[in-house]
Amino acid sequence: MRDQTPKTKEAQYDLLFKVKKKHGVARFGLMANESWSQDPKRTLFMLARYKFVAKLLAGRQNVLEVGCADAFGTRLVQQSVAKMTAVDFDPVFIADVEERADPHWPMTAFVHDMLDGPVPGGFDAAYALDVLEHIRPDDEATFLKNLCVSLTPTGIAILGMPSLESQAHASPQSKAGHVNCKTGDEFKRVMEQYFHTVFVFSMNDEVVHTGYYPMAHYLLAVCSHLKAGAGAP
Repeated sequence: MRDQTPKTKEAQYDLLFKVKKKHGVARFGLMANESWSQDPKRTLFMLARYKFVAKLLAGRQNVLEVGCADAFGTRLVQQSVAKMTAVDFDPVFIADVEERADPHWPMTAFVHDMLDGPVPGGFDAAYALDVLEHIRPDDEATFLKNLCVSLTPTGIAILGMPSLESQAHASPQSKAGHVNCKTGDEFKRVMEQYFHTVFVFSMNDEVVHTGYYPMAHYLLAVCSHLKAGAGAP
């Protein structure tokens, strides 16, 4: 039978059809679809955060994402680590992740609420992007303690959240669930309760930098050296 695959004018692009045959055509997740459809640049900002995490966690063996939502950006981290586990407290998002799963990019994804307890597995790194600002201040210690207990003693944690100052410019939809935004200094103090070493970076649009916290739209805390009692013994 004659091959019906279209041929591009430049032969190197025939690879496009080989990838389509192997993986199909990728779909956006529920959350990524919303940003791509309504404000495409927000998709870029989200992916830039995942790329930052991917670079810092490259080579880690067993990585946990807490609050993965549709896990659309998770593959950037998955590409750099040996094993990826993603959890979210909302079954709707996990169902979306499973529906779009690609067998050539296997990852473990399941429903879990970090307020109910740690995720077993001995992870050497964990990260949570755009999650902590949704955790009520009264629940913050429970969330962070359970995140730490999910880590090995030498595990690394990366958390990202919109800055408190950014909320004056946030959309109503964005602000609706934000009950715990912080300044950069507050963010650092909170994370230093659980880790000996905490570096807080500023982020504006897709650019991560070491600039002035009050002018940052987004904050990223890179944490290591768990304190005694914070995580696994």
